[in-house]
Amino acid sequence: MGNVGLLYVGAVLFVNGLMLLGAVPQRSAAVLNLFVGALQCVLPTVLLIQAAGDTTAILAASGLYLFGFTYLYVGITTLAGLDTQGLGWFSLFVAAAAVIYSALSFTLSADPVFGVIWLAWALLWSLFFLVLGLRRTEFTRFTGWAVVLLSQPTCTIPAFLGLTGNYTPTAPAAWGTAAAFLTLIALAAAIARHEPATSHVGASSRAIHA
Repeated sequence: MGNVGLLYVGAVLFVNGLMLLGAVPQRSAAVLNLFVGALQCVLPTVLLIQAAGDTTAILAASGLYLFGFTYLYVGITTLAGLDTQGLGWFSLFVAAAAVIYSALSFTLSADPVFGVIWLAWALLWSLFFLVLGLRRTEFTRFTGWAVVLLSQPTCTIPAFLGLTGNYTPTAPAAWGTAAAFLTLIALAAAIARHEPATSHVGASSRAIHA
């Protein structure tokens, strides 16, 4: 069930990355954020009800709320025209929690691939904190490209692998995943560095970027 939610997280992250880059209107992206945010709150609630005290299942479900609350926060803040700084500081909390979930994936869950994925999410939410919480708008384009490029390999691809029974959480797969993510982050930095700034990007830096 968690893979179903992860699939749509890939979609909303992709759209939000494009919103950061000024390619998608903010209010249009807000609607998808509300849909996915609601989904990512309903699914873990169902999982918690079904867990029957299983701490492993409860731990797995608990992390999903981080995404659900993020996207609901994005959608409501955008549509209501609220200041985004609160969302930025919440993103710092999410980034810190993601580091903990990463450590638990490497140890308790014995899933090094998702250990790497959680670290990638920690990076993305740290960037949201910089752009929104600290108003470091010079990172807006890099954040947008990082979100666009990492949205599919951190969400959609592992979701489809899990849904089809082809997900393999092995150490070699984790190393390959880490190498791919580092390459994509470097590519995002290169594109952002050489891409000319536009008025759309400047406008997006004042909006919701998570």
